[in-house]
Amino acid sequence: MNVHWQPVKSPKKSETISTVNTVAGDWQLTLAVKSSDTSETRALADALATDEAVVWNKERSSFSFTLNEAKSKDLRAMWNTRIRGLIAVDSLLEILSESKQGEDSSTPSE
Repeated sequence: MNVHWQPVKSPKKSETISTVNTVAGDWQLTLAVKSSDTSETRALADALATDEAVVWNKERSSFSFTLNEAKSKDLRAMWNTRIRGLIAVDSLLEILSESKQGEDSSTPSE
């Protein structure tokens, strides 16, 4: 982020000196995501499909996405939204995995 200070015209004796702060630039945040399983990593990327463009690594085992906002408070809001979505999908995948493990370990009744 760049901060530029521009002095206001030269003051007269009765005026005080003041400056104008002009902040130029965007706030940027990049998150790299990799799950323990490739299919779960794909599911997490799919959760962002309507919101963000994801960039996959060469092996397609992880991805990243970048948020760009003009204001820090907007970046925080976008970050919270994306992370909540990823947490929800990760929780669902965990429940599905536990459910599948329970089915695999159960013995058929006679």
